[in-house]
Amino acid sequence: MIRVVFFLIVVGVLALGAAWLADRPGDVVVTWQGFRAETSLMVMAAALLVALAVLAVVWSIARAIVRSPAVLAKRRRERRGARAYAAISEGLIAVGSGDIDAARKLSADANRLAPGEPLTLLLSAQAAQLSGDRAGAERAFRAMAGRADTKALGLHGLFIEAHRHDDHESARAHAEEAAATTPTLGWAGRAVLEARCKEGDWPSALALLERHRGAMDKASYRRQRAVLLTARALAAEESDREAAKNDALEAVKLAPTLVPAVALAARLLAQGGYLRKANRIIDTAWRANPHPELAQSFAELRASESARDRLKRIETLAKRAPENVEGALAVARAAIDAREFARARSALAPYLNAPTKRVALLTAALERAEGDEGRAREWLGRAVHAAPDPAWTADGYVSDRWLPLSPVTGRLDAFEWRVPLTGMTSAAPVIESEKVLVIPAKPAAEPAVHEQHDSVPPLATNGAAAPLHPGLQPAQTKADPVIPLVHAPDDPGPGAEIVEEAETEPDAKPSGWRKIFE
Repeated sequence: MIRVVFFLIVVGVLALGAAWLADRPGDVVVTWQGFRAETSLMVMAAALLVALAVLAVVWSIARAIVRSPAVLAKRRRERRGARAYAAISEGLIAVGSGDIDAARKLSADANRLAPGEPLTLLLSAQAAQLSGDRAGAERAFRAMAGRADTKALGLHGLFIEAHRHDDHESARAHAEEAAATTPTLGWAGRAVLEARCKEGDWPSALALLERHRGAMDKASYRRQRAVLLTARALAAEESDREAAKNDALEAVKLAPTLVPAVALAARLLAQGGYLRKANRIIDTAWRANPHPELAQSFAELRASESARDRLKRIETLAKRAPENVEGALAVARAAIDAREFARARSALAPYLNAPTKRVALLTAALERAEGDEGRAREWLGRAVHAAPDPAWTADGYVSDRWLPLSPVTGRLDAFEWRVPLTGMTSAAPVIESEKVLVIPAKPAAEPAVHEQHDSVPPLATNGAAAPLHPGLQPAQTKADPVIPLVHAPDDPGPGAEIVEEAETEPDAKPSGWRKIFE
C-alpha cells in the first residue's frame, strides 16, 4: 500500500511539472560552429529524455559485452558448485547408508569438482573410513587439520586413527593440540585428562580439570574432581597421610556418597582420633548407599573395643538401612566374631533361600565356627554355584577394589558397584589393580569367590587388561569414531558415549554446513 501511494505521488508531481512547463511556453536557440537550432522548450525537453534513454541502452549493451566473460565464468562456477554440492550431499547419504561403491564414486566427483573444500575433505575421510582405507582417511584428516576452519575435526580424526593403530603417543599429542586450540572440545579435554590419569599424574589432571571447569556442568565437575582427589589421596596415603586426609575430606565434601573417598577419609580420621567425624561421614554415605567397604571401615573405627561392643555398633549402623543385605552381612560377620551365633543365623536367615556367594561363604564360616565341618563344606559347594554379588566393574571387567579409571578404555570414574554382566561372572578373574595404577593396595571389604584360574590375564601392550570373555572383540573397546555418521568396519558405532562429547543443546537448530548431517 505504501508503494502504491508513493507511486501516485511521484506521477502527480511529474504531471504538475509538465503542466507548469506547458503553461509557460518559450523558445530554445542553440548556436554552435555556424549551426543554429531553434525549437520550443517542450520539444527540447523531450529530445533530452530520448537522448538519455538511448545513451542508457548503449551503455547497458557495452557493459554487458565487457562483463560477459566474468558473468559466464560466474555461472560456470555456480553450476560446478551445484554439482559439487549434489555430489557431497549424495556422498554423505551413501556413507551413512553404507554404500561403499557410491561413496567412493561421489567422493571422486566431489574432489574433481571442489577440491580442497571442507565438505569434500570430510566426504573423502568418511568414504575412506567406510572402505577401510586408513591411509586415505589419515591424509584427509591431516589436510583438515592444516586448515583453520576444520582443524578441530581433522585433529579428532587423527586422534581416532592413532588409537586404531595403538599409537597412543600420537593420539595424546593430537588431543593436547586440540585442547589447546579449542578448550571447549569435550573429547579433547577428556582424552588429555584420561592420559594424565593413566600416568598417575594427578596434580596435572586436577589442573586440567580446573582449566576446563567452565565447559562442564557443576555436577560433572564436582564428581570428577572428587574422583581425582580420591585417587591422589590413595596414592599418597603411605607417603603423606596429612595430604591424603585433606584430599579425601575434600572429595567427601564434593561427593558425600563416593564410597572409596568416604572409606579412606574415615580410616585416616580414625587414625588421627577424630572418631565422631569419621562416624558421621560413614553414616551419611551408608544411608544413601550401603556398601561393604563402609561397613568394614565402620567396624574398624575402634580397634581396641571388644567384639561384643563392635557388634552393637554394627547393629546400630544396619538399622539405618533396614532390610538391606549389606547390613545383614555386616551384622552376621560381627556376630560370628563375637561368638553370637544365634544372632548371626538370624541376620542371614532371610537370604538363605536364594543365597549369593557372599551369603553362602558367610554361612559356611558360621557353620565352621559352630563346629559343623560337614555343613560348612556343603555351603562352600553352594557358594561356587550361587548367584554373584555386586562388585567393582567397568567395561566388563571385575576388580577387587575401586579404581579411578577403567583399565580397558581409560575412562574416568568408570567403575560401578553392581552385579557383573551375565555370562561373564564365572570366567571373570579379579584384576590385579597394582598393574594398572600405582595405588597402595587395601584389603577388600569382603572376600570374593571366583572359579580357579591359573593366572590373572596379562596386560596388553597398550596397558589394558586382556578381555575376560571371548565375546568381547577388540573393536568394542576402541575409542569413539570421529564422524558419528560413519559406521566403519571396526568402528564402535555412533552409540558410543565421547561423549558426553556432547555439548550441543538438543533443541538447538543446526546452521551452515551442519545442515547436511540432519
